[in-house]
Amino acid sequence: MGSSFLSYYSSRMIIYILFIQRFPASLWDMYKEDFRNMTEENTASNGSFCAFAYTNTTRAILITVYSVAFAGGGIGSTAMSFVLVKMNSLSVTTTAIINLVVVHGLLLLTVPFRLHYYVNKEWIFHMPFCKMVSAMVHIHMYLTFLFYVITLVIRWLVFFQWKDKVEFYRKLHAIAASVAVWVIVIVFMVPLFYIQYGRSGMYDDKVCFKFHKELKLESIKVLNYLIIAAVTLITSVLLGLQIFILVKVSRKLSTSLWSHQEFWAQVKNLIFICVIIICFLPYHLFRAHYIKHANDSEQLESYNEVFLSLTALSCLDLLFFVLSGSRLFKQKVGMLRRKLSCC
Repeated sequence: MGSSFLSYYSSRMIIYILFIQRFPASLWDMYKEDFRNMTEENTASNGSFCAFAYTNTTRAILITVYSVAFAGGGIGSTAMSFVLVKMNSLSVTTTAIINLVVVHGLLLLTVPFRLHYYVNKEWIFHMPFCKMVSAMVHIHMYLTFLFYVITLVIRWLVFFQWKDKVEFYRKLHAIAASVAVWVIVIVFMVPLFYIQYGRSGMYDDKVCFKFHKELKLESIKVLNYLIIAAVTLITSVLLGLQIFILVKVSRKLSTSLWSHQEFWAQVKNLIFICVIIICFLPYHLFRAHYIKHANDSEQLESYNEVFLSLTALSCLDLLFFVLSGSRLFKQKVGMLRRKLSCC
């Protein structure tokens, strides 16, 4: 029994060796190469699928937020365009709001590409365009913040009677000031974002908005912490000063507060500050935690993306700005105040 089993096994081994020797080496290498390529493709395919780390809940939040920003921002920008026609074109405030409409419009142009990615879970527009779309959210946020500060400072200069009015002498000066701001953005900010994104690691072309590897650089960490501190400090100063002004106006116009134009002007100022607090400040405060623990949990990246999406809701500011100046809105607020006072 043992000898027959041994002879059978030996014969099978001889056949196998003869088959290997007669099998063409080139054909054998070809099969090995095809098998290796197939394995790498499957691995890459699985890696791309897994790289889309957003859960269904996170995707739903991102799609909802950007959809609201796209719809409300489009309506607000269009409505404000009609309002700007009636405003003083030499006013610095008007110029700042015009630039605000432009920067909102640029962000809104990129939103459909984000929505396409979140819905289909795959980026099909290649990495260079991904960098541009991703950078646009940050550029929009800080330019919007800058125009808010400019608008508020100008309004406060007039309120404290340090200036009767802040205007350009000619329309050409207003255009030149706007062009100067945009030249600085195009020449310095855009290339900086474009070069920095994706520099510290290899990223899949089918996966977008995942540039967390950049946070490993100490210089990037320090820059982020400085920006967070600056935004937080400026926001606190703006809020404190606006509260002081509202208290002062309330004491001055105690009997006719809700019907006075000066009060509603300060309400419009408060809208800008509320947008900063609701849309910009949460992202910066969370980012301080995210930078410190970016490598501890992949889920933090999804949370960071959600907080970043909230900054796009600042596009609704122009819609609220238009509504707050409408007569119907003032009437509704007056009716609500009387009902509450009666209760």
